[in-house]
Amino acid sequence: MAEYLGWEDYLTIGIYFVLVIGVGLWSTCRSNKGSAHGYFLAGKNMHWIPVGASIFASNIGAPMFIGIAGSAAASGIAVIIYEWIAVYFLVLLGWIFVPVYTSCGAFTTPGYLRKRYGGKRIRIYSSIFALIGFVLFNISIEIYSGGVFLKQLLGWNMYLCVVIILFVTAVYTIVGGLTSVIYTDTLQTVVLISGSIVLFVLSYSEVGGWDGLQDKYMKAAANETLINATLYGCGLPREDSFTILRSPLTGDIPWTGSIFGLSTLGLYVWCHDQLIVQRCLAAKSISHAKAGSLLGACLKILPFFLYLIPGMVSRILYPEEVACADPETCSRVCGNPAGCSNMAYPLMVLRFLPSGLRGLMLAALIAALMSSMTSILNSASSIVTLDIWCVARKRASEMELMIVGRITVLVLVATSILWLPILEKVQGGMFWFYMQSIRSYLIPPWCILFMLGVFWKRTTEAGGFWGLILSLVVGIVRMVLDFTFTSPLCGSGKPDERPSVIANVDFLHFAIILAVFTTICMVVISLQTEPRPGRKLRRVTWWTRHDKQLPDPDTDEEEEEESQNEPRERGRMIDSNQIEEETIGDNTFGIQLPESEATANRCKTVCMKWICGTTGENANQSAWEAEDIRKQQEKDQSLDENPFWRRVLNISAVIIIITTTVLIAYFN
Repeated sequence: MAEYLGWEDYLTIGIYFVLVIGVGLWSTCRSNKGSAHGYFLAGKNMHWIPVGASIFASNIGAPMFIGIAGSAAASGIAVIIYEWIAVYFLVLLGWIFVPVYTSCGAFTTPGYLRKRYGGKRIRIYSSIFALIGFVLFNISIEIYSGGVFLKQLLGWNMYLCVVIILFVTAVYTIVGGLTSVIYTDTLQTVVLISGSIVLFVLSYSEVGGWDGLQDKYMKAAANETLINATLYGCGLPREDSFTILRSPLTGDIPWTGSIFGLSTLGLYVWCHDQLIVQRCLAAKSISHAKAGSLLGACLKILPFFLYLIPGMVSRILYPEEVACADPETCSRVCGNPAGCSNMAYPLMVLRFLPSGLRGLMLAALIAALMSSMTSILNSASSIVTLDIWCVARKRASEMELMIVGRITVLVLVATSILWLPILEKVQGGMFWFYMQSIRSYLIPPWCILFMLGVFWKRTTEAGGFWGLILSLVVGIVRMVLDFTFTSPLCGSGKPDERPSVIANVDFLHFAIILAVFTTICMVVISLQTEPRPGRKLRRVTWWTRHDKQLPDPDTDEEEEEESQNEPRERGRMIDSNQIEEETIGDNTFGIQLPESEATANRCKTVCMKWICGTTGENANQSAWEAEDIRKQQEKDQSLDENPFWRRVLNISAVIIIITTTVLIAYFN
């Protein structure tokens, strides 16, 4: 379908790539880049606007274009509850969870679990789980959905499209760290919103506004669906297409599941997942973190207009493809017998937009894909470096941490490319529900772990760990059954022979069951085990966040401190500048090098520092030993707020909550 693109489109795409790379490289020249503190948390010096924009861009990836638009084309507006309910959780993030994370000085969410529960089991388990989740779910979903879009738009091989984007993404993620990610996310948010608004306005006008959309959507069906009686009710729009809160028995998104089950998924994604939390932890103060989460909450209102309505319009304009219901027809149209609703947004871009604007929307798609990928890669490298590597290498130097973080990005990129053949086979007609069902089998236990950790001081490490293990077994059993017993294809005439636990229990309802089961396990086991001493709970719960003292260290932490106090080398401590001077001036045997060789060595040293991301002052020191880092930590853990701005933020939070509630009620 590349014939739909003109030279204006390719010019727009080229300008966009140059602009993003320029912003990414410019951000690498900013301060606070040359340490683990600066690389993984942007020096905790971010303004609320880039924080909020990055929260939005990190979540609004290619799956939103493909998933929300496709689900809206297939079943109506109910899917928007996934976006609007995020408003409530983002307010909770800024007002409840970030103050706890900040007060205890956590760099990552697994790091918080380490401080809250003690021991190493939960921290390492959560780090490994997050890393596997990044590879299997976040990265794979982004790659697949982005590949679908780019293949439709450019007609190129999907491997080529993804490899190019991953390469550009990895370059400025590796070089610039979180600072680069947040600044490029801000640029990409502008591109995303601008391009999507253009398509929304044109498509909304095309169908005659809201009344025209309602009337025409309810009549939009493929001709074969209307003619073939065996397909009746299968390819037709749902009667509740324009209702958000649907029947708990017959609704595809039951209101009980969307309110209670989705809460467990939403709480983890928005309040506990490293991908989102890391943005707020990079804010320069608690007020900026709150304002950034509020900006992200406001932007979450927009997907209703940016993706959902164009997806519904696509069904109206192209019903033979988007609304196909016959498995043979769907296989011929898009290669997927389960349905072709995933094509809804790409078809709108290809056929509806004029030349030039198509390029802008392709740039918006690339922006969505790249912003999510950069966030995933940076968060994953943070977890591997700070929560896995530092456990094994307690005295790792700054240079070592930086190198490990960058190698992690490269490994994840390579793994992502290797996953492409598998992802091409594991696809569904409604991609969005596939994503959410997988999460509902694995995420609720982690949500409960964080909730009990923050609000119930009696929760123990043993209760949390074994509760996770037992719940993981239950979730995996359900997931295996779900993939083993698949529902019959629409119009196939085959009976539904799935077990009742699969056929009659929606995945959102299962999320509720799993959350209750996890809570019972963690509470019972915690009550049967020794409670954590109060002196070790300072600043790690909601009730103790304002404590003046830091929590007492555990035994293994004390051993770590003792090992750090030992000499790092048998000789005296040598800083990197001194090493550089000695290396340049003399060789190992004390022979003076020629000036040309000294100059060459100096160039090599400078290049090595730039590649590794270290500034040189503390390259051989641990991030936890440097005096400037200790001073910075005191500032980072402060919860002080200006009284005026605190009132302004509180009022703004109430307004956005009321606005979202009114919107949900209006469209019900």
